[in-house]
Amino acid sequence: MKPIKRWLVIVFALLVAGLMWRYGDVWDMAALQMWVAQFGWWAPVAFILIYAVGTLAFAPGLALTLAGGALFGPYLGPLYNLTGATIGATAAFLIARYLAADWAAQRAQGWSRKLLDGVAAEGWRFIAFVRLVPLFPFNLLNYALGLTPVRASVYVLASFVFMAPGCFVYSYVGHVGQQALSGGDALLQQSLAALALLATLGFVPTFIKRLRSAQDGRGGSSQN
Repeated sequence: MKPIKRWLVIVFALLVAGLMWRYGDVWDMAALQMWVAQFGWWAPVAFILIYAVGTLAFAPGLALTLAGGALFGPYLGPLYNLTGATIGATAAFLIARYLAADWAAQRAQGWSRKLLDGVAAEGWRFIAFVRLVPLFPFNLLNYALGLTPVRASVYVLASFVFMAPGCFVYSYVGHVGQQALSGGDALLQQSLAALALLATLGFVPTFIKRLRSAQDGRGGSSQN
């Protein structure tokens, strides 16, 4: 890694530590919404930074995503959530790869070999699979994937694309929850849409697993 890139990662890590020390109480969903709202026009930037830092610090991603939807609505909310999640996931990946490989390896014991084997066998398809199917904890997965040989550009692009469905669904759920609290119009229709989206998202892991099983079966048959 070039020295300037290494220093950028170090500076980012120090920034995370400083923000965690100064604003460690904002991970509560209600507190987060109140705190971000104070930034006015800069609220999206503040939220994206908080999401990125939270991803590094093992903050609950679902709470952050719901808060993003509640704060910014069903259109901008998913965009800000996805941007923050991608920045945080990328930073964790780089920290594990270049600064804290031993630390990440200790926390990924038990399934790090599965990740290494999966990336070696499937490349970006494996990244897509673990983003769509929550087999591993999201925050720890970001660090653990930094231990694999996957290229950073492939990791970032696959993560951005395949985290998008979950970001959209949970952002919309957060938006509907905010509408319920404020008594917004068309609440019944929005609630039904949110339930439909959650049901669809819940079916994705089963669909992906069946698809992979079918592909493995065809691959095995072609070898016989």
